[in-house]
Amino acid sequence: MRRALALALNGPRGLNPQVGAVLLSPSGDVLAEGWHRGAGTPHAEVDALTTLFAERGVDAARGATAVVTLEPCNHTGRTGPCAQALIDAGVARVVYATSDPGAQSGGGGERLRSAGVAVESGVLEADGAALLDSWLTVQRLGRPHLTVKWAQSLDGRAAASDGTSQWITGPAARADVHRRRALADAIVVGSGTLLADDPALTARRPDGSLYEHQPRPVVVGTRAVPQEAQVRRHPLPLMQDEGEDLPDLLDRLRELGTHRVFVEGGPTLASSFLRAGLVDELLVYVAPTLIGGDRLALGDLGVAGIDQQRRLDVSSIERLGDDLLIVATPRHARGPEHARGPEHARGPEHARGPEHAQGAEHAHPTTGRES
Repeated sequence: MRRALALALNGPRGLNPQVGAVLLSPSGDVLAEGWHRGAGTPHAEVDALTTLFAERGVDAARGATAVVTLEPCNHTGRTGPCAQALIDAGVARVVYATSDPGAQSGGGGERLRSAGVAVESGVLEADGAALLDSWLTVQRLGRPHLTVKWAQSLDGRAAASDGTSQWITGPAARADVHRRRALADAIVVGSGTLLADDPALTARRPDGSLYEHQPRPVVVGTRAVPQEAQVRRHPLPLMQDEGEDLPDLLDRLRELGTHRVFVEGGPTLASSFLRAGLVDELLVYVAPTLIGGDRLALGDLGVAGIDQQRRLDVSSIERLGDDLLIVATPRHARGPEHARGPEHARGPEHARGPEHAQGAEHAHPTTGRES
């Protein structure tokens, strides 16, 4: 299984999970290895079987054991179900680390058992889940995981009265933001913030060099991005969205292989995602300073009375230089039934929810395994 986990890392991280497979003879010798090489290509089990058949013939897998990092899939997309491919090949035993959470793609283990194949699950399960952590999160939510970040003064302001906001927090907090940007697949800002601050939207080390992994820049709003804007020099292509349908935006980002979305401004955009119930994590950097005025860190959340306040669970509080970082999660973050995500992990179909998140276009500094 450790070898299968290592093989999985050969595949691309994106829309589909990284999966590795090893085929063993009845005596325990390695017959063939495989991994999933991206959407539209054979899954890891079939990749290994194809190699084995080419080298030793179509009967070479009879009585073999297949060791796979993810439960063999159980549905037909651009390729057939891997569970059936293993059955047809005559594999006698299948061992996997992590179960497939998909409503339609899952269930491969049961299909194998029904065909008389011995099945063992949960081998190095924690390692398998860690490998697929962000992908499994997307399957659970039906959309990318979404983090909203803002920096504020102690009195809850995101900018001074003239709109300036650089810098409220100190260098240690800003370095932490960039480190977290590098963990995301997309970084989202409102067009107002982009026009006011001209951010590069890259993930940079304190010395100014770029992290190896960069988030895709996404601008929400109807105003044009100037040709001279820093974001146009980003290593990845710019994506712009009008912001009229935030669940649809997350849906399209997921189709691009986005697992984690980092929303970084401004207050209107952050409030829109919060109102829509699409936020999974909040990063609030609080500086020991007072600004006053009306440039609040958040806008309207639809809270008409105190009984409607949005309660949070605080995960951690960390001191970064003179600043504090509060990491919190909304208690009622919405899952697939509200966020227009795919109905299942591997198929191309998309469930469409009834609601539309509005109001993000004028943000100002005041975020399946297919076959």
